[in-house]
Amino acid sequence: MRIFSVLSAVVVGLLLYVFIMERDLLRAMAGAETAPAEETADTSTLPEAVAVVAMKSTASTVESGLVLRGRTEAMRRVEVRAEVTGQVVSEPIRRGNMVEKGDLLCSLDPGTRPAALAEARARYLEAEANSKASESLVERGFTSETTAIGNRAALQAAQALIEQAEREIALLEIHAPFSGLLESDTAELGELLQPGSECATIIDLDPIKLIGFAPERSVDEIRVGAQVGARLLTGQEFMGEVSFVSRSADPETRTFRVEATVPNPDLEIRDGITAEILVSLSGRDAHLVRQSALTLNDSGELGIRAVDGDVARFMPVTVIRDTADGVWVAGLPDEVDIIIVGQEFVTDGHPVIPTFQGDM
Repeated sequence: MRIFSVLSAVVVGLLLYVFIMERDLLRAMAGAETAPAEETADTSTLPEAVAVVAMKSTASTVESGLVLRGRTEAMRRVEVRAEVTGQVVSEPIRRGNMVEKGDLLCSLDPGTRPAALAEARARYLEAEANSKASESLVERGFTSETTAIGNRAALQAAQALIEQAEREIALLEIHAPFSGLLESDTAELGELLQPGSECATIIDLDPIKLIGFAPERSVDEIRVGAQVGARLLTGQEFMGEVSFVSRSADPETRTFRVEATVPNPDLEIRDGITAEILVSLSGRDAHLVRQSALTLNDSGELGIRAVDGDVARFMPVTVIRDTADGVWVAGLPDEVDIIIVGQEFVTDGHPVIPTFQGDM
């Protein structure tokens, strides 16, 4: 019993010595033994390569378009108004009739204006005679230069009265300023027109304008002369071209006015009809991909997954146009291998085993 107690004491003493005095040595030995296990664990956590189907895609130039909401608008719309006072003595022309440039719309009663013109002409003759006589007397020294100057001034005043009377008589007839369609009846027979009173309203519908409003982010892509297609609310479809792009934004909507002209020889297109306007933009390099190939990354960004060597890479895209054959997208390299099957089972940097569509 005594020998056993002594041996036990020795063993306990050795163990205490080792744990206390040789602690670093024990830690080194334990690390060396666990390192291979950790390496094995790290190796076991590597993702396995996923088999995917990809397609080789080459960029092509594709025409893009911008859809604007707008309306039709007459090329010109003028309210023809009287400039002098007078009673209408002409028969009215009813709305809807076509008028040519220079056609008589309203004729006003001249009143005493012919008499005023005759008086102005008589005063002119008198002033002319006085002026000639004074000029002759000045040359002979029988009158002063001041008198001659006054007579010349009277002659010029008489000439001005004649021109004023003739202009007022000319303004008694109101003519169409351009060829167009009467949007309102001309003034009724017997109606008294004052300066500024409306005689008629004329609109010019050939060509007709398409008015749209482009957002800030897209207005720089629109060019004057670009082709446009329009579909009216009535179902009519027409082609035209951009004639104006505003440089100033609407202060309330922050949009820019875009105008296009469309031939309208038969006046089929009416003024003020709601229209959907497709503006052709300059060509862009794009890829045609299946809609099913599009995916989202963790940030919610739209794109595709492509084969980059032996791993998958997410590439963001911008949709240009949706067609029956797929979606035209921009933002990719000229040549790219797009994953079309299995893209939802890989993440960015995940190993892949690609099989290309043509090799299947």
